[in-house]
Amino acid sequence: MKTQSNKSTISGKVFTGVVVSDKMTNTITVLMSYTMRHPLYQKIVKKRKKIYAENNLNAKIGDTVKVRETRPLSKLKRFTTLEIIKQASP
Repeated sequence: MKTQSNKSTISGKVFTGVVVSDKMTNTITVLMSYTMRHPLYQKIVKKRKKIYAENNLNAKIGDTVKVRETRPLSKLKRFTTLEIIKQASP
């Protein structure tokens, strides 16, 4: 007899970032900042990446959000919001 577990698995990679724009309908722009070491010169370099995510939690500019990969929702949108980690101060 096999038993099934009740674990809910999240498929897709999960990222955190800051909302920099919420002007679009149901879409936010999330800025992800990270550091990496340059492959040749070994210097620490800051990198930034903007992504478009589905705004199903009504996140505002300045909020820190957690997003995950999903199926393509539009031409550029491939992420959806999981939770608002920290709200922007008013």
